[in-house]
Amino acid sequence: MATDTQPRRGFIRIALIAAICLPLLGALAAGATFLYGKYLFEADGPHDQARIVMLEQGLGVRAIASRLAKAGVISGEFVFLAGVRLNRAEGDLKAGEYEIPAHASMSSILRILREGRSILHRITIPEGLTSEQIMLLVEANPVLVGDMPPTPPEGSLLPETYSFTRGATRKEIVSQMKAAAKALMDELWDKRAEDLPFDTREEAITLASIVEKETGVASERPRVAAVFVNRLSKPMRLQSDPTIIYGLVGGKGALGRPIRRSELDRHTPYNTYLIDGLPPTPICNPGRASIEAVLNPPETDELYFVADGTGGHAFSKTLREHQQRVREWRQIERRQGQ
Repeated sequence: MATDTQPRRGFIRIALIAAICLPLLGALAAGATFLYGKYLFEADGPHDQARIVMLEQGLGVRAIASRLAKAGVISGEFVFLAGVRLNRAEGDLKAGEYEIPAHASMSSILRILREGRSILHRITIPEGLTSEQIMLLVEANPVLVGDMPPTPPEGSLLPETYSFTRGATRKEIVSQMKAAAKALMDELWDKRAEDLPFDTREEAITLASIVEKETGVASERPRVAAVFVNRLSKPMRLQSDPTIIYGLVGGKGALGRPIRRSELDRHTPYNTYLIDGLPPTPICNPGRASIEAVLNPPETDELYFVADGTGGHAFSKTLREHQQRVREWRQIERRQGQ
């Protein structure tokens, strides 16, 4: 009997040792696997240059991992998927166009996708363009999508740089420009000077559009605005060449040649040599500086200005002084022509 008991006890001892050691070994293996996976998840990525990855709406986590692997920015789909699940981020990954930095780890890529840090594209609208010209820029932008909306009224868009992500529509950008123009007037209108010679926001934008087209020198805008405000207060006709041009070409913007004498004498609703007050609509889309200038012009007695040959203008308080400035400008023109 004793001899039978010895092997049985040995077997039980081995079984007990195995029962204790195998789970421990399993835990150690699982821990090692976890640590190795964590190392891979946080290690530098395999790509040595920044790469663009597009993730469309509706992609699942597996499809996103596959797209990242094909782009060469992650070394293994399984590790990325495991990292997403361990971080409980399955529903947090956002669609978009992403620039993945060189050697970005899977951990940092997951953070980028969760935060939705899509590439921002930009469209810049210069001051002084007509609505028709702005719409041509929007239509030509290769990143924007969708059909063109109707051309908005003149002066209703704010020239500015607008940021957007790939997939934004042309209609959305135009709506953003309109909203920005309205928000700016909401901000500035109640801060306007007293006793201005116009009563409505629309008239302010019309005058600002004339100021915008009269000078490309930023520092001159307040002074040009003051001249026109003084003329309207007199009242005197504005006698602005850009209004004549708009009356001839409308939203096309540029005449492409000097104004003819016959065109100065041609009656249009925009010929401020012949009509009193402001033209019926703005002649372009003015920027913030021109709008601020007409709402808060500096105090001055100046009523005239003419080009001075340097890109700016010479300003005068009297007609006699202005006529002398005009003669000087004509001489400059003749010299330039020679």
